[in-house]
Amino acid sequence: GVAISTYAKYCYNKLQKAALTGAKKGLKKPNIEEIRHAKNAVFNPSMFGSSLQDIISMQKERYPERQLPWVQTRLSEEVLALNGDQTEGIFRVPGDIDEVNALKLQVDQWKIPTGLEDPHVPASLLKLWYRELEEPLIPHEFYEQCISHYENPEAAIAVVHSLPRINKMVLCYLIRFLQVFVQPANVAVTKMDVNNLAMVMAPNCLRCQSDDPRIIFENTRKEMSFLRVLIQHLDTSFMEGIL
Repeated sequence: GVAISTYAKYCYNKLQKAALTGAKKGLKKPNIEEIRHAKNAVFNPSMFGSSLQDIISMQKERYPERQLPWVQTRLSEEVLALNGDQTEGIFRVPGDIDEVNALKLQVDQWKIPTGLEDPHVPASLLKLWYRELEEPLIPHEFYEQCISHYENPEAAIAVVHSLPRINKMVLCYLIRFLQVFVQPANVAVTKMDVNNLAMVMAPNCLRCQSDDPRIIFENTRKEMSFLRVLIQHLDTSFMEGIL
């Protein structure tokens, strides 16, 4: 009993996004469960591939008091609950793809299953959530400032504080989370120092829009340095207790 135009508008928007960003899964065919999930997403939008504003709107009914996306805080908490800060290669070693996909489907139904054992699974899904945001966590209009100030802590922090409020809050929560992992006692076990964390996380926060391989290569280094500066110097104490 749903008008075809409802599906048409949804598909048109998805195609426009795919034309800009490419297919999310490359050439891999979706399985039956993913097709069913995609059909439901017309009426129950996914928290993956949406904008931060849309995600906050989605959770308004369930979590009216929350200032941050539930999916972000819940997956971050799950990584720590499974001792991710004491797991070698955390954020570098991928979680089992089937487990990650299963968790993604459950998260989109506002569930975190009990019985998760491998911290790499929520860690991989958390990275995917940041990476698939409709607009990058640090919006495109701030990109040039970021790569201009990749060695200047004061200027880099000023960029963060000039972001739209929701972007600033989500980014500061992420940085505060990563600052847990750079504690020397944790690095000794995870082998993930600030350079490694910046390397695996920078592509999830910043997106270079150039097609020139030389610019992409050069900017990748600056993106990593920018994130490393934030992990080392950004005061995130004001985020304590904020969800």
